[in-house]
Amino acid sequence: MAQATISFEEVPSNVPGSLVKIVKIIGQLDESNVDEKAKEIYAVLEANPKNLSLIFDVTGLEYMNSKSVGYLTDWYQKVTETGGSLVVVGAKPNIYDILQVVGLTQLINFYQTLDEAKFAVMKK
Repeated sequence: MAQATISFEEVPSNVPGSLVKIVKIIGQLDESNVDEKAKEIYAVLEANPKNLSLIFDVTGLEYMNSKSVGYLTDWYQKVTETGGSLVVVGAKPNIYDILQVVGLTQLINFYQTLDEAKFAVMKK
């Protein structure tokens, strides 16, 4: 069974009425754990229904399966339709390639550093 940990960190926002959270994912998201881990992110979405921006820090993510790609697509849609944004930082080449093949790199902005991602989300 693959291991994955997800942690959340709130980032002070300079945009009134908005909330920014870093979602840090470490390990591997696969069939054995992706549904359980997705529930943690959905809980954050439900608790913050408007103007929530998520910075997915995937510097420690080694693998993601197709189901986790589907979840990422759904989170992007839910966040953006309520006035927020979703960006990804630190994607390893294998992760970026997967997301590029399915077209998510056309929708989601990708950054090399956390500072770049924070700046992008804050300037909204």
